[in-house]
Amino acid sequence: MEEDDLTNLYRDVLLDHSKHPRNLRQLLDATGSAVGHNRLCGDKLRVFVSVEEGVLRDVAFQGVGCAISTASASMMTEALKGLSVEQAGELFERFHALATSAMADSSLLTSAELGKLVAFAGVRQYPARVKCATLAWHTLRAALKNVQAPVSTE
Repeated sequence: MEEDDLTNLYRDVLLDHSKHPRNLRQLLDATGSAVGHNRLCGDKLRVFVSVEEGVLRDVAFQGVGCAISTASASMMTEALKGLSVEQAGELFERFHALATSAMADSSLLTSAELGKLVAFAGVRQYPARVKCATLAWHTLRAALKNVQAPVSTE
């Protein structure tokens, strides 16, 4: 597949998730939740997690945000279901590296490890958008610890 085709595919995936977010709901049986806020863009969300025996049985979110923030939260919830808390932490680290550093070009961060999440590789070129893409992920970390203080990307 040519690079332009791949770029268009990734853009389409992001647009689909921003227009039709998955797991956009309150999780009534959540074992943890946290609120995240990106004051620069106005993104505000709550991430809910349901952990049973160390496994993320369900992940959901509610809130409002830009297309990148909404797509990231939607894709994150899909990617995490069924993972152990430890695996979720490892995926956070890989996603964060993808979105924030030149290390994202490394063969250690393959599409096989990240799946559709590689669509966010381009945000590292736009520092203000990195905060949009990573807000849900930072909020996830707080939700897993049931931290009640709001998470900020500032």
